[in-house]
Amino acid sequence: MSDAADPHASPLAPGLYIVATPIGNLGDVTYRAVETLRRCAAVACEDTRVTGKLLNYLGIKQRLIRYDDHASEADRARLLALLAEQPVALVSDAGTPLISDPGYRLVRAAREAAIPVTSLPGPSAAVVALTLAGLPSDRFLFAGFLPSKDKARREILEELGTVRATLVFYETGPRLVDSLAALEAVLPGRELAVARELTKLYEECRTGSAAELAAHYRAHPPKGEIVLLVGPPGDRVVDSAEADALLREALASAKPSQAAAQVAKATGLDRKALYARALELRGE
Repeated sequence: MSDAADPHASPLAPGLYIVATPIGNLGDVTYRAVETLRRCAAVACEDTRVTGKLLNYLGIKQRLIRYDDHASEADRARLLALLAEQPVALVSDAGTPLISDPGYRLVRAAREAAIPVTSLPGPSAAVVALTLAGLPSDRFLFAGFLPSKDKARREILEELGTVRATLVFYETGPRLVDSLAALEAVLPGRELAVARELTKLYEECRTGSAAELAAHYRAHPPKGEIVLLVGPPGDRVVDSAEADALLREALASAKPSQAAAQVAKATGLDRKALYARALELRGE
């Protein structure tokens, strides 16, 4: 792409421009994103090396300013002063800024200072995965990265397990199997999807139970960042035999009340009825 600016294009007004960038396939960059990156006064980015490669591909020479949400107040103040006078683009390493990426503190500070903020829509791994998975997409909850510690991970899954929506998490390759094991324990019976290498040559979206997916990825350890999707409770019909099987599995490590709660979250079945059945199964 040429670095020559359009002589007829109007100059960008001062302010912050949130620019989504490709998550894998460079062909997904939008024309509006290219023009904004070309015409702004500077680009604030997580990693100047990563953004530098993208700009080089686009044929754009631009001033790069390293910025993330761990930046000091002094660094943020300097950037805000620049935004008040000139147009500055904010990008993340890939995808849409602020979605599990730096930026919200800067946006909040800009709005508090009455500095214009413009968002340019584009790629987002969470949305791409949701459209691929075949899970209910009319209601979904994006919850970012799951905690790395098992106790905290299970607490989050317990907290979100009652939400009647598809849950969307980000995860890393080395932690995926551990997260699937936690899902099997906390939300048994849910339909899951694992999406990885999105928009790239070896894009994959695999669906199944937590046990099935864990077995696959133990045998084929994945790399890179992953989108993990969890179907909502009650998104499929569960017969009595399957409910009993889920209860027996849960009763192996939990009290009847806890087992009933787990299966209710996973299936949408009545918790009181499940508790009564759990007591019957415990007495077998």
